[in-house]
Parts: sequence; C-alpha cells; structure tokens
Amino acid sequence: MHIETLGHGPDLVLIHGWALHGGVFAPLAEHLSDRFRLHLVDLPGHGYSRDPHQPLELAGVASMIAARTPPAIWLGWSLGGLFALRAAASLPTVRGLVMVAATPRFVRAADWPHAVDATVFGRFGEELARDYAGTLDRFIALDTLGSEHGRAELKTLRTLLHARGEPDPEALQAGLRLLDASDLRPALPRLAVPSLWLGGRRDRLVDPRGMAAAAALAPRSRFVELAGAAHAPFLGHAADVAAEIGAFADNIAP
Repeated sequence: MHIETLGHGPDLVLIHGWALHGGVFAPLAEHLSDRFRLHLVDLPGHGYSRDPHQPLELAGVASMIAARTPPAIWLGWSLGGLFALRAAASLPTVRGLVMVAATPRFVRAADWPHAVDATVFGRFGEELARDYAGTLDRFIALDTLGSEHGRAELKTLRTLLHARGEPDPEALQAGLRLLDASDLRPALPRLAVPSLWLGGRRDRLVDPRGMAAAAALAPRSRFVELAGAAHAPFLGHAADVAAEIGAFADNIAP
C-alpha cells in the first residue's frame, strides 16, 4: 500500500474517498504540512496502490494502515471515513478521528433518514460496468455540485482523477459495496477518542444533518457545518478545514 509522508509535527493520517487517491488532499496539505506530519494513503486499487491481492475491506485495510503509520489522528473523507471510523473504534494507535463529508451509514433507513436512497450505489455499480469513464466523471461532478467554488473544484478533481493511474474497476465495485452495506453506528457510543465531524451545507451526497446525528451519538464529538461547501470541502475551503483540524488537534493530549 502506497503511503506518502510529508511535513512535520503531530501525525495525521488522511484517507481519500471513492475513485480518488491521496493526492486529492494536496490543497489541504499545503495548509497542514507546516504543523503536522501527514500520511497520505492510497487505498488498495487506487492511485499507486495497485496490488491486486489486497482486497478493499474495512478491518484488513485499517490494520494495514495502522501497521505502516505511527500513533496519529485519522481523517477520512467520504468512503475513507468508514476506514477511519473502523480504526478509531478498534485500534489503540488512533488518537482522534476527523470525519469529512462522511457518516457511519451512507444509505437511508427507517431510523436513518438523512442519507441517500438505497438504490444509489447499486445503480452506480451497474453504470460503472457499462461506462467506466463516464460514470467516474458523473460521480466526481456530484462531489462538487452545489459548492460556491464548484467549477474550480471539479476542474481540480478531473485533473487528479487519473494522475496516479486509473482506479481498478473491481476496487471501485468493492468501494460501492462498502458504501451500500456498511453501518458503523453501533461503534459510536463506545468511541474512546474525540471526534470532529466536518460537513458541507451544500453537500448532495452526504447530508450534513446525518453527520450531525452521527456526531450526537459519539462522546467528545463536535460537528461543524461549512456554509459554502459541498462534498469536497478541503478543495475550495481548505483554509477553513485546516483551521478546524488544527483547533481539534490542539485539544488532544500528546
């Protein structure tokens, strides 16, 4: 698994979302690398992590990242939030959790109303099999839809999408299955580390009301809504996201 390390200071692990790679955090890294040592992960099948024998599943990947990084705060964006939350709930080396446009359950249920319809990720999987390039482009367009800086953010994502090679189709399907089936809500009341939940008010994929509900289930948690942001707030609102992460880290004991 490819993990890029840069900067200096307390350790911060960053895990990207579906179809992208660690390079997507470049705008945020510019604001954080002078106060954190960043560990930018490429999930299996994404970016430079092209090992076909490593499946994209929560427990194994979280343990592999933990084995390759020192004790740290873990940040997960979108799909990456599932890996970060799994690690925070089960591994002693996680010192704090930052969830960016991510929840413990992405699909709507009777007791979880602020999420996407149950057909969404299955439909993306079917479309991916028919039109790989077009489906990826439509998905990253949703990442930036509604943002006050949406056009610039979409241009950035389109540039980054294949910057480290095309993501593996099977890894993409596995990621969609994780988004569709995962429900980590039971882990929240027992979460032993503090958590910060950053949501975009204009997010069309992860409803910030769902993030607020998730944060309310966890002890020592704080939810922050970024008014002009959509699903990728660290692109157009990198300074704001970095400031929230810095303040969060300042309150975690060494």
